Amino acid sequence: MSRTVHCKKFNKDLPGLALPPYPGSKGQEIYETVSQQAWTDWQAHQTMLINEKQLSMINPDDRKYLQGQMDKFFNNEDFDRAEGYVPESE
Repeated sequence: MSRTVHCKKFNKDLPGLALPPYPGSKGQEIYETVSQQAWTDWQAHQTMLINEKQLSMINPDDRKYLQGQMDKFFNNEDFDRAEGYVPESE
């Protein structure tokens, strides 16, 4: 049975994550406030940023950059997008 959270990205109740995606308080915050759909959307966006900007997860500055972008993404603030990317029209 899935659990429901009030997703801060979509501002509605949606199925939540099965487990916190990170250890510690940040993972717990995401677990409690981000839906599975928002997390899936973030993972796809994160992959585009890593590839476009050639980020390395070994580099602490790159990880810090992604953390900041993730926070902006979930809070519906202006976040970086891959250059030249045009989303499919729905």
